[in-house]
Amino acid sequence: MRSRTRIRPRLYPAGSVVLALAAAGSVLAGPAGGSAFAADASGRADLRADVDRDGKVDVTGGSDTRGENGWTVERGAVFLPNIDDDSKRCRVSGPGGDPLTDAQLAACNDGTDTKVNGSEDAADLARVRSVPMPGLASGAKGTLKISTGARHTHLFLKRSGRWVPVTPATTLTAAELRSGAEFGVEATDVVRDKAKWDGRAVIRLTVTSGRRSTSDAVTLRVAPLLTQHHLQDTQQVMVSKVQGDGPDSRLQRQFVAEFAKEVEKAGVTTPLITFEKYADRWAQDFVEPAYVSMTGPDGRRHAMRVMLRSAQPDRDAGRELFERLRGRDIGVVQVTDRAEPVDWSLDSMGNLETIPPYAHGGRAFPAGRIIMGERKDIGARPSKVMRTMLASQGMQDPLLLDTSWLGVGHVDEFVQFLPADTPRGWRIGVADPKAGLRLLRDAERDGHGRTKMFSVPGRSGSPAPKETISQALASRHLVADNEMAARRIAANLDILKRETGVTDAEIVRVPALYTRDSEAETAGGREIPVPRLTRMGAGSDLVNGLGKHGQQKWLTENPSAVRGAAAATVTTSAYVPGAVNGVLLARDRYLAPRQWGPVIGGKDVFTEAVTAVYRRAGLKVSYIDDWYTYHLGMGEVHCGTNTLRDTSAAWWMRPAGSANGA
Repeated sequence: MRSRTRIRPRLYPAGSVVLALAAAGSVLAGPAGGSAFAADASGRADLRADVDRDGKVDVTGGSDTRGENGWTVERGAVFLPNIDDDSKRCRVSGPGGDPLTDAQLAACNDGTDTKVNGSEDAADLARVRSVPMPGLASGAKGTLKISTGARHTHLFLKRSGRWVPVTPATTLTAAELRSGAEFGVEATDVVRDKAKWDGRAVIRLTVTSGRRSTSDAVTLRVAPLLTQHHLQDTQQVMVSKVQGDGPDSRLQRQFVAEFAKEVEKAGVTTPLITFEKYADRWAQDFVEPAYVSMTGPDGRRHAMRVMLRSAQPDRDAGRELFERLRGRDIGVVQVTDRAEPVDWSLDSMGNLETIPPYAHGGRAFPAGRIIMGERKDIGARPSKVMRTMLASQGMQDPLLLDTSWLGVGHVDEFVQFLPADTPRGWRIGVADPKAGLRLLRDAERDGHGRTKMFSVPGRSGSPAPKETISQALASRHLVADNEMAARRIAANLDILKRETGVTDAEIVRVPALYTRDSEAETAGGREIPVPRLTRMGAGSDLVNGLGKHGQQKWLTENPSAVRGAAAATVTTSAYVPGAVNGVLLARDRYLAPRQWGPVIGGKDVFTEAVTAVYRRAGLKVSYIDDWYTYHLGMGEVHCGTNTLRDTSAAWWMRPAGSANGA
């Protein structure tokens, strides 16, 4: 079974302001008597940050003064959540090699101490500077305070070439104030709930000389946590490499070897990242690669990858993100609420995809927009804590689509986003069950009804399917279920068109077929749909590799399915391997699951049709066999792999084609 319900079982709002961040500006206070500052501008405290995001803090001109006490998507100082582990100091096991708990693994990163751990860690600090005050009296001193966001922010002072933490006892000398001081700022975490912390840090410098004082403040906002989209080039690919000697494990390793060849042919030469420890082959589902970025002091984009762990308690595969991947410029975020009811499958990250950047209807999404599936028929949604965190970034406002009709319930089972040489820059790829039925009907009309529906060879314990095209069309449910799937897909497509402005001409319709993927199983006296693990064979080590994540776990951990049994929603999964559930390896290279459809005249009719559709969209298509490794587990090649993409572009830049779309 697919570990999505098994263990994949898988803003730019109106206007440009995302957060209205208020902070006090420069003030001059104190009694009239006493020592006076110099008569020129050097007598006023002036603290500056990289408001224009060019990587430099301007202390001589005015480029970083306008808007220094506010923040919008387009302008305002940014600092990073310093959640990587540049020096690899974080432990991944306890004394004697005992495993750490999930909470212990997450409790260590570069933001959890008050040190700057080397030059790599220093590169993660946003810079703030005080404007030199050359006329300052010798007895003057300066103090610093984080007046907003102090619980989530660390401030460091560069003193004698070293970064030292700023504490309430820290005092700047007159000499430091005369020459101008440099500070580094880091956040200790991403924004998780804007109602508790909206990401602001307000830093105030107060300079005192005699009985007079002057102060100034700047506002920074932590960089938003952003998910990747398909206009960002693939840099590295991830896949699970399941250990063991069973036939399914060997088949999985064969898939990985073939997959590596396809990745290299697409021009991605960085070695694969392979997950090997926890026997969870659904690499799309336990992690969503994300990132945070700012412009570094050298003027170049400085990005930190953030591996977003799925909000699935006890899904052990996510531990490997901490144990193996966390390191220099790679952090991990996990969010769970064990008191919250869990829909195991909806919380897989295959149920999170990202629309590329767009603007429409007065809203703009320069970093793209998240889509997730919900089961509207039974009122089940992805984890609230995850949705809260994603929405709190203020950039990618998650859009929910209805996946009630899918057994696994993931958006990647029917929709994708493809680069395009158009003003918008991308198209929507969508599964088309009507086209799939048309292929079968045309074949039957032309006298090929007795041709086998599938050309896949059998293997030990899994005989090849025997049904013919005519038998498939005459079956009790296939036609009705695909007509239902077509209606459901059309309803979701209407939502996407309304939200993005995409037209019918920008939609790539890919032939597909679905089949109901559940069998009646009694629980508590009711019949409810459960994932059909037996599709893989009862003794399969692919099933055994799921361990406790089997049918009973799914039943007990998905009470929403029991509650919704009365709705009698028919749920489906791919009948022919789902072509839209493939991997975009390069802007013009697409890897789809091998179709194994009916062979007529020496050609697989589904492969021919799918290839033609993608070719018209400007893509070269290759195929990989995932029938026994993923397809029979209710997933495809996309569900079993993941990509790390180029995050160097500025997320605050206006999206392509927005002049006409906003």
